[in-house]
Amino acid sequence: MNQQPTDGRRRRARSRRRSTRPEVLTLAALLVVASLVGGYLALNRSDSTTPAASAKGGGRAPTARPTPSWDGRTKILGDGSTSYTGPQKGELKAEPLKPGEKPPQFVVFSWDGALQGDDALFSHYRELAQQYNAHMTFFLTGIYLLPKSKSHLYHPPQHAAGAAAIDYATDAHIRDTLQQLGKAYEDGNEIGTHFNGHFCGAKGGGDWSVEEWRSEIDQFYSFVENWKTNTGFKDIPALPFDFKREITGGRAPCLEGQKNLLKAIKDYGWRYDASSSGDYQIWPVKKNGIWDFPLQLLPYEGGKYQGLSMDFNFLYNQSEGEVHGDPAKYPRWEQETVASYMAGFNRVYYGSRAPLFIGNHFEDWNGGVYMKAIDQVVKNVCTKPGVKCVSFKELADWMDVQKPQTLANLRSLDPAQSPDWSTVVK
Repeated sequence: MNQQPTDGRRRRARSRRRSTRPEVLTLAALLVVASLVGGYLALNRSDSTTPAASAKGGGRAPTARPTPSWDGRTKILGDGSTSYTGPQKGELKAEPLKPGEKPPQFVVFSWDGALQGDDALFSHYRELAQQYNAHMTFFLTGIYLLPKSKSHLYHPPQHAAGAAAIDYATDAHIRDTLQQLGKAYEDGNEIGTHFNGHFCGAKGGGDWSVEEWRSEIDQFYSFVENWKTNTGFKDIPALPFDFKREITGGRAPCLEGQKNLLKAIKDYGWRYDASSSGDYQIWPVKKNGIWDFPLQLLPYEGGKYQGLSMDFNFLYNQSEGEVHGDPAKYPRWEQETVASYMAGFNRVYYGSRAPLFIGNHFEDWNGGVYMKAIDQVVKNVCTKPGVKCVSFKELADWMDVQKPQTLANLRSLDPAQSPDWSTVVK
């Protein structure tokens, strides 16, 4: 089911493995994730496809559609792949903090790829979120809704038509993914984008121009809005949302290309990007008018050093990138992962209340210890007083309604600082 990293990636991970120097650590964490992400989604996908939008990167990006008045009736869109069913139910009500009020402790669990694996991990985490009154963000990869026979419709920037750094999905996977996407949205979760071909390094997102990023985004929309035409599936109901209204942000593959990506996404009405990495746990800032929600540096091994808040970083530090490491070490690795997440949570929960961001994948690396760790963390943190486990979209909504001075004061706090809130929130 899983594909092991190449020897080249394994050597890079090993050479940058551990450090007690924070400045070296930050760079190491960035490089580890950048070297990682290219191969992670080679699961058991062998068949999939998608429709093309603007083939060579041209075409002006569409602006976000205005929200229509809701008359209580479902509006089927396009070829019947998507629909408008009214405002999403159960979203966090975003309100400005009152003077002296302690901010909620926001925790965001996000998933790259948003696919339905053989072990039904998508449905498991959707159900876990329901159980613990949480909302999560699922970043969908566009070509996971398209059969391989239609791969020629995808024109990736700087690559041949149909090329991708990941495999296309089987028909069965497409059906499962469509079912889970609809249920996830109805549960109140966010559907974001992980774009399409998952290209990293040379000719990947870091090398793409603004227009090439727009082409990638346009094609993502096209693939999602035309899956019925591309798959021929007529027995599956329309997804219960309109992507052009619902997509608020995404995470770029390998966390690459944010500079030009940020310039591209403003025209689409997106409000956040989760593609940067290696930042300490601070209250978010805007880049180019877009909320920057990075992966974060959390205490590893009791605070000996800092590592990124994503399963990949644990994989590379614990088993040097081997997806099937020593089974005898699985219990220890699982506990180390839980301890790091909880250390990062406690640092802000009892301190500045800066949001905690956790990124993961629907994978069973090292016996599934990283998934089991997430299960424990959800149960541990989403039940605590003052904690709100939300989507990135909900966090952006909340940030947008706060007073500028309140946000400035929050950003001035050290993560571990437990302030007098009457002096911070005025």
